[in-house]
Amino acid sequence: MEDSLEELRQLAISDGVEVLDTLTQWLSRPSPAYYVGKGKVQELIALKQCTQCDTVIFDDELSPLQQRNLEKALQVKVIDRTALILDIFARRAQTREGQLQVELAQHQYLLPRLAGQWSHLERLGGGIGTRGPGESQLETDRRLIRHRIHHIEQNIEKIRKHRILYRQKRKNSGIPVVSLVGYTSAGKSTLLNALSGAGVASRKELFTTLDPVTRRVRLDTGRQILLTDTVGFIQKLPPAVVAAFRATFEELNEADVLLNVVDVTHKNTLEQSQTVKSLLKELGLKDKIILTVFNKADLLPDIHGEDDLEQLSEYYRKNDSLNHVILISAAKKWGLEALLRTINKLLPSNDR
Repeated sequence: MEDSLEELRQLAISDGVEVLDTLTQWLSRPSPAYYVGKGKVQELIALKQCTQCDTVIFDDELSPLQQRNLEKALQVKVIDRTALILDIFARRAQTREGQLQVELAQHQYLLPRLAGQWSHLERLGGGIGTRGPGESQLETDRRLIRHRIHHIEQNIEKIRKHRILYRQKRKNSGIPVVSLVGYTSAGKSTLLNALSGAGVASRKELFTTLDPVTRRVRLDTGRQILLTDTVGFIQKLPPAVVAAFRATFEELNEADVLLNVVDVTHKNTLEQSQTVKSLLKELGLKDKIILTVFNKADLLPDIHGEDDLEQLSEYYRKNDSLNHVILISAAKKWGLEALLRTINKLLPSNDR
């Protein structure tokens, strides 16, 4: 619970929120009406008055009823983990595809939450025929959002078909594909930059990269690979996000090797590695060749150069029961030659 709340705090900070305080409660199951117990609601009211906060963020997805009841009781905006992640995505998406995917997830999240939150949404179009006779504002808003969802899905499907053609062309070229996956903020973009000079934005924030980026990288053997960076994973990744980013995640299906980049300095290094592996399984990618890349080794107290990397790599091979493990520092560019050699060994024989 503490780890999840710390992750929520980092998400909030990434979204420009100042975190004033945290409140927790042990319950056998969430309250259907308020998520937390009525006594805890009173504590929240007192804490709100003390801190003068204007938003309360919950670490799990709230039902529409829970959200409405909490906002009525607290008299401030109440959002959940899903809404927070979607807001970050909306800020970070740069390409048209990414923006469409985020907008789809936002509309799908919004649709069941319309009642009681507001009485008007800006009409898409307007004019005679926009409303049916006797139709309530809520029904109109729902109809408009469903129409918008359908329109976005059509556009994303067009992008998906274009991606399929592009992947087929790429496959025909015979260049193997290696995809970077992993927990958000593990250093995937830094690694992409270190190997390819891509110049992708790399900051100490969650979900810096949303839009897929692909670059060519030459191996020591002279063979070229296509290295692709994708959106980072996280605990409790909302199903709406996974569904909306289906076209993006489909890129992983075509990869010959997946690099699971993990922050070796995090106290939950192995748990994060397993979280990513579980998500990959959900995406139907469990049979892919996965190379676990423990990154940020330069921040470990006992690592002072590349000579120390192999010994610790062996430790993680034994303790994480992984077939393929390597330790690197993308920031210091330690272990990158060994990483490329390992990738070359893992590629199908006809791609070496």
